[in-house]
Amino acid sequence: MNVTHSPAAADPLATAPGAAALHAARLYLCTDARKDRGDFARFVDAAFAGGVDIIQLRDKSIEAAEELELLAVLKEAAVRHGRLWAVNDRADVAVLSGAPVFHIGQKDLPLPAARTLLNGNAAIGLSSHTPDQVDAALAAAAGPAALDYFCVGPVWATPTKPGRAAVGLDLVRYAAAAAGDDVPWFAIGGVDHGNIGEVLAAGARRVVVVRAITDAPDPAAAAASLRSALESADA
Repeated sequence: MNVTHSPAAADPLATAPGAAALHAARLYLCTDARKDRGDFARFVDAAFAGGVDIIQLRDKSIEAAEELELLAVLKEAAVRHGRLWAVNDRADVAVLSGAPVFHIGQKDLPLPAARTLLNGNAAIGLSSHTPDQVDAALAAAAGPAALDYFCVGPVWATPTKPGRAAVGLDLVRYAAAAAGDDVPWFAIGGVDHGNIGEVLAAGARRVVVVRAITDAPDPAAAAASLRSALESADA
């Protein structure tokens, strides 16, 4: 895979504390490798241009070598736009690619082990699905493993997480009350243009989306619309 290199902006986590960069992030996108469309490079560039702050490559169908190639493409776009990029689940891939953000689930690599392997070189996020898990995430953020952010969901059922029951807006409200703005957290799961207002009304100020941008005919415009909704919540 050929990567076109252009003058790079500063890596946002190389010039600012990771916590500050994550606090500023509002719109987080998860995407697969887009093998069916063959437009990964164009897609991630458009998403960043539209206002996405973090893009995570999450595709269980690809091997590590291909993932590293795609991450090189993602990194180039992220640095050019001054945004963040993330690796899901595999700490070895995160280390080899130099990812500034690494995300784990409840049954993935334990947080202390991930922190040891990454050696302080990436911000780490964790999925949470219950009030107890939200509380545990907040405790981990204050503990020695220093969790950097967490996600709450899935708010609505989504085909990207088959078999995972929706948690509804009550967990978003719980997280908003428990976390305040001390630890960055994102609502995730079925969030789109039609329901983002409900998520914001429940107290979220950051969201993770998938199909709202990956299925859009114009990814940049879709990202810009979601970004506008997020920023309107501050008005």
